[in-house]
Amino acid sequence: QVQLVESGGGLVQPGGSLRLSCAASGRIFSINAMSWYRQGPGKERELVATITGSGSTNYADSVKGRFTVSRDNANNTVYLQMNSLKPEDTAVYYCNVIGVVRGIVVPFNPFNAWGQGTLVTVSS
Repeated sequence: QVQLVESGGGLVQPGGSLRLSCAASGRIFSINAMSWYRQGPGKERELVATITGSGSTNYADSVKGRFTVSRDNANNTVYLQMNSLKPEDTAVYYCNVIGVVRGIVVPFNPFNAWGQGTLVTVSS
C-alpha cells in the first residue's frame, strides 16, 4: 500500500558528500518516523538517523556532525545529507517509514515500509 523510492547513491571519494532521497507514495494518511538504515559489507543493518513528525532527530554516534536528516512533509520525502564521507560509510542505505494509511475495509491501518536500498561507496 505504501511504496518508497530511493535515489542519490553512488561512488564518492573520501571527504566528499552525497544526498540521499526517499519518496513515499500510496494511501498515506500520516507519517510518524522516517529513518535511514545502512548495511555494510559483512555487517548487520544499523540505524543511521531518524526524524519524527515533530522534526526531532536522532543520529548514530558514528555519523553525528557529518550527516543531516530532514523531511519534506508536503511531499512525504526524507533526505539524508552526508558530508565528510569515510570509507567505513560504504554500505547499502535503506529508508524506513512508519505511519498510517487510509484503509478500505478498516478506515486506518498502520504501516512500516522499507525502500529498495541504494548503494553508497566511499573510495579513492
